[in-house]
Amino acid sequence: MDDTPTTPSGTVTIAPSVLTTIVRMTTLAEPGVLRLSPRTPSGLGRMLSRDAVSEGLRVEIFDDNSVNIDVHVIADPSTSLQDLGTRLQNRLARAMEYMVGMDVREVNVYIDEISFDAPGSPG
Repeated sequence: MDDTPTTPSGTVTIAPSVLTTIVRMTTLAEPGVLRLSPRTPSGLGRMLSRDAVSEGLRVEIFDDNSVNIDVHVIADPSTSLQDLGTRLQNRLARAMEYMVGMDVREVNVYIDEISFDAPGSPG
């Protein structure tokens, strides 16, 4: 007798709002990110119903279960902006692949501002 468990038939559906929550939390946890930019990503007028949009970020969902991520941030001026962007790209892709099993086509990081009003910022 085979004791190997079988996977039941059916589907797993993850709401687009869950994807934006993952992107938001991963982005805000990154050292050097002060907050999401209040700017809304462009192209919202052409948005598909399967896209997930929240202030400062967008997750575009494709039929093959892959995604594009756009994130707009306000950065700490004491951080290397290039390094911050690269770290965000890597961490966002890993979070999406690990947590929900979706392939990531691209991660676009837009550093819209640096803020000198943050505690500990020079100036």
